[in-house]
Amino acid sequence: MEYDIIIGLEIHSELKTQSKVFCGCKNEFGGDPNTQCCPVCLGMPGTLPVLNKTALEYAIKAGLAMNCKISRFSKLDRKNFFYPDMPKAYQISQYDLPICYDGYVDIEVNGETKRIGIERIHIEEDAGKLVHDPYGQGTLIDYNRCGVPLIEIVTRPDIRSPEEARILFETIKSILEYTEVSDCRMQEGSIRADVNLSIRPKGTEAFGVRTEMKNLNSFRSVQRAAEAEAKRQAEVLRKGGVVIQETRRWDDNKGESFSMRGKEEAMDYRYFPEPDLVPIVVDDEWLESIKRSIPELPQSRRDRYINELGIPRYDANLITMNKRVADMFDAAVAVCGNAKTVSNWIMTDIMRRINDKGEAVLDSPLNGKRFGEILLFLEKGEITQASAKKVMDEVIETGAEPSEIIEKRGLKVQRDENLVLDAVRKVIQSNPQAFNDYVSGKEKAFGFLMGRVMGELKGKGDPAQVKEVLTRELQAASS
Repeated sequence: MEYDIIIGLEIHSELKTQSKVFCGCKNEFGGDPNTQCCPVCLGMPGTLPVLNKTALEYAIKAGLAMNCKISRFSKLDRKNFFYPDMPKAYQISQYDLPICYDGYVDIEVNGETKRIGIERIHIEEDAGKLVHDPYGQGTLIDYNRCGVPLIEIVTRPDIRSPEEARILFETIKSILEYTEVSDCRMQEGSIRADVNLSIRPKGTEAFGVRTEMKNLNSFRSVQRAAEAEAKRQAEVLRKGGVVIQETRRWDDNKGESFSMRGKEEAMDYRYFPEPDLVPIVVDDEWLESIKRSIPELPQSRRDRYINELGIPRYDANLITMNKRVADMFDAAVAVCGNAKTVSNWIMTDIMRRINDKGEAVLDSPLNGKRFGEILLFLEKGEITQASAKKVMDEVIETGAEPSEIIEKRGLKVQRDENLVLDAVRKVIQSNPQAFNDYVSGKEKAFGFLMGRVMGELKGKGDPAQVKEVLTRELQAASS
């Protein structure tokens, strides 16, 4: 039997505020355990929380960027449960009046646009971090993360494949980065996703029993976990079993999930309005000021690259998915003036560097301006492609200006006709077999000789000039 896959995501993203959501403690990753917490975020008796206005603005900004309606009257609620990483034995969250609701995000799948509904976006506080002893001797708790402001983005069950789930996660991460409400550093846990998944026989309408996999912190793990869970549920049903409602833990190294706890019914969190915080009222003036602060978003930027700059759709999608890469592209184009050249180099050289060394490359001295300057030297024919890569390497390592490196290393293209001619004649004389191959019509021989001449000129020859001189000398020698 064939099955349809039904997926909904719950994405938790930490907000990039300077202080925590209900107190003045630093909102900063790292630091020694339990050094960034106070009586408020530790839930000491008698303490009173105060809502961080910037955190609320960021939540509204994210909601507007995802086409949500904004609640003009909202409130915060207590979600009651006990777990060691939440010292108050409740979490301040939102229940029936979320700040953002009824939105959508468009994703592109196989060249087609699909709309995924956003059920709600609400604001809440993060919990602390449990540190389990690898030898089973106990568990320690670091409360530094307690009270860090979060938004939870809950999608509707509109996702129909693991690939769509990954693309949606990528798209939402990109929107959050563009609006600058979150740094979305996955390696630090500042954005993570829960995957809710069920399957149903094709042609039926009723949803199956869903399971939840929590705290997935990479695009790859979201897609792989959804693929594995859909396969697992299908196997259970094919063998005549029953899928149970449960929470599962995904192990990305093993490529499989494990049951954590059953979830026969939704937990009774005994929500009630937070008595220590006043309701939230959003007036027209405040809402309009937040709307005006929203920058050009990824979809709009992608369309501009395609329609105005002539960048291929695939390239534009990949470049705009990461705001820092897109900012680098814009800055380089402003200097170099040739958008297609910049796009080609980003798609090859810069993406290769990011794949090899991670996004630390984007923190290096090779910013958009210097990148554009290097490509401008290349466009003018003053350096070769090989030299351009050398200059980029040295900019990253030393932070020196491209012009200084080119001058210091003597990387300018050699156009002295006599030097080029000497190199060409030397190569022809020392490679008689390649010359004979060329005369007999073997095209590869020309490329071989061309490479030898460029090597003789230490990579500083003008390829067009070398090609012209080499062609002339070969024709003269073979006639």
